[in-house]
Amino acid sequence: MAAAGAEAREAWCVPCLVSLDTLQELCRKEKLTCKSIGITKRNLNNYEVEYLCDYKVVKDMEYYLVKWKGWPDSTNTWEPLQNLKCPLLLQQFSNDKRNYLSRVKKGRAVTLNNNKALKPAIAEYIVKKAKQRIALQRWQDELNRRKNHKGMIFVENTVDLEGPPSDFYYINEYKPTPGISLVNEATFGCSCTDCFLEKCCPAEAGVLLAYNKSQQIKIPPGTPIYECNSRCQCGPDCPNRIVQKGTQYSLCIFRTSNGCGWGVKTLVKIKRMSFVMEYVGEVITSEEAERRGQLYDNRGITYLFDLDYESDEFTVDAARYGNVSHFVNHSCDPNLQVFNVFIDNLDTRLPRIALFSTRTINAGEELTFDYQMKGSGDISSDSIDYSPAKKRVRTVCKCGAVTCRGYLN
Repeated sequence: MAAAGAEAREAWCVPCLVSLDTLQELCRKEKLTCKSIGITKRNLNNYEVEYLCDYKVVKDMEYYLVKWKGWPDSTNTWEPLQNLKCPLLLQQFSNDKRNYLSRVKKGRAVTLNNNKALKPAIAEYIVKKAKQRIALQRWQDELNRRKNHKGMIFVENTVDLEGPPSDFYYINEYKPTPGISLVNEATFGCSCTDCFLEKCCPAEAGVLLAYNKSQQIKIPPGTPIYECNSRCQCGPDCPNRIVQKGTQYSLCIFRTSNGCGWGVKTLVKIKRMSFVMEYVGEVITSEEAERRGQLYDNRGITYLFDLDYESDEFTVDAARYGNVSHFVNHSCDPNLQVFNVFIDNLDTRLPRIALFSTRTINAGEELTFDYQMKGSGDISSDSIDYSPAKKRVRTVCKCGAVTCRGYLN
C-alpha cells in the first residue's frame, strides 16, 4: 500500500489480506491518502452513508444511527431524518425491520421500546443484513470480474443471513492437480468453409454434428460432442462452436427457501436443448476422489463428478474451485442434461462436462440436474452410464419433484 510521501511509505504497512473497508478506515484514521484504494486528498474527509444501524425518536424528532462508508464504527453518528438524502437505504432499513418482525413476531408489530427506540435485537438484525448485502454485492462484482463468458452473474439472498462462501474460488476451466496434464491444443482441425455441409470434426471422430442451425443440440445423451477447435480454419461464428463460447444467459445464485442452501436460477428464458453452462472444478484422480469423498460425506456435501466416459481414472471436484455450476442443485426431475464434450483436448479420459436444457426454462426458474444423470422429459440416458463419484452415505433428497427418489445417491 502506498502512503503519501516516501517517509510515510517506509513507516506504513498493512497485511495484504486486509479488506478494502479496513484499509480505508486505517487511512482515514491516520490521515493518509492512497489512490489505489480510493482515498485521495479530495475525499479524505468525505462522509457518505454506507448503511443505517438504528433508529430513535428524541423530542418528536426522528434520528438514524449512520455507518459512514470508509470510516470505522467508532465514528458512527446519530443524524436527524431531515439531513439524510439516501431514500434507498431508508427503504432497505424499513424493509429489513419489517422482515425481522414478520419472522420473529408474526402478527405483533411492536417495533419500538416506549415508542422511542428500536429493540436491540431488531437493530442487530438490520446491521447484519446491511453487512450481508454489501458482502454479497462485492462477491457478485468479483464473480463477474473473474468470469470469461457473456452471461452476467447475480447474487441474491432474501431468505437468511448467509453470506458468500468463505472457501470457494471461481474458475472458468478445469484446474488440474499436480501430476495431471491437460492438453489444451488439438493436433489437427477441419478446413471447412461450411461445417454444416462438409466433413467436419464430428465426422472425423465418427459421430454426428451435435447442433442444428438454431444452436440446439440434436444428438441423444450418451453421444459425445466434438466441436471445432483452435486448429480449425472456420471462424468464431462457426455453428459447431457452442460450448466453447461459455454461458450466454444471465444467471442468479440465490438462497433457496427449502433448505437446499444456494441454488441457481435463470433470469431469462432458455429454449429447450440449448447449452447453459459447463461443470468445472479440480481434476483429481479417482483414488483422491475416494479420499475426499469420505470427508465430504461427513459434511453432507456432494461435488464429485466422475469423468467415466471411457475410463474411470479422473474425477472433477467442484467443492472449492468451480463456476456457477457449483451452486446448481439436484432434482429427480431436472431441466438440465449432461453431455461429454471434446474441443482442444481430445483425450477421452478427460471430457468437458456441458449442461444443456431438456425443455424450455422460463425466467426465474431454478436450474437443476440429476446427480445420478438420469435425465427427464424427452431425454433419457439409458445408452450410457453417467454417474457422479461413488458415495458412502445416503443423502436425503429435498428436490420436491413428484418423481423424487428420496435420496441423492
